[in-house]
Amino acid sequence: MTTRILVADDEPGIASAVAYALRREGFEVMVAADGEQALSAVASFHPHVLLLDVMMPKLSGFDVCRRLPQEGRPGVILLTVKNDIVDKVLGLELGADDYMTKPFDIRELLARTNALLRRLEARSGADASPPGVEIDGLVIRRDSRTVTCEGKPIELTPKEFELLALLLERPERAFSRDELLELVWDIDYEGGTRTVDIHIQRLRKKLGPKHAPLLQTVFGVGYKGTARRS
Repeated sequence: MTTRILVADDEPGIASAVAYALRREGFEVMVAADGEQALSAVASFHPHVLLLDVMMPKLSGFDVCRRLPQEGRPGVILLTVKNDIVDKVLGLELGADDYMTKPFDIRELLARTNALLRRLEARSGADASPPGVEIDGLVIRRDSRTVTCEGKPIELTPKEFELLALLLERPERAFSRDELLELVWDIDYEGGTRTVDIHIQRLRKKLGPKHAPLLQTVFGVGYKGTARRS
């Protein structure tokens, strides 16, 4: 099956150059010129990866990320002219998998796209393995990507879900912040481990006092999940 890539960028020169390079690599490519076209193309084209410009008319790349469906959601690489850590963290919290700052080298974009595809393939295999986790009223289901506590749904962002599922599917396994950044966000960038701490804090708050202790700090290392409440 041919891998489908959607390029969403309102700069025709960049979009055509990226599309040409991707087609030469054997990918099936569609181009969208604004955020609304990008969302429409996701629904009809079903891309495996979305290369998404942040600054677009009608809907920004951030708005597109917010509206992407959970079912069949593509991997997302943000393309941005801003080298601002706040914008990058926001994009990652909205479910993006990676980012590149313009101007970028086409060869690096191809390498990152292929790396993301490998991780998505590995993740889909992992998703098929553990059907879910149940700990003292907390239920995580990968097939429906839902989390409930005492039967009540807990609303999580895509990255919050991946982080919680990873830690509780492998209880007592200590992960460094760098490992979590690589496994959940698929990237490594300067100062990036801060976003792991932020996500852990938010998860503990959403889980509430009963289940927050399931996410434990391993001092000098990072974090681990546990099946026991302290």
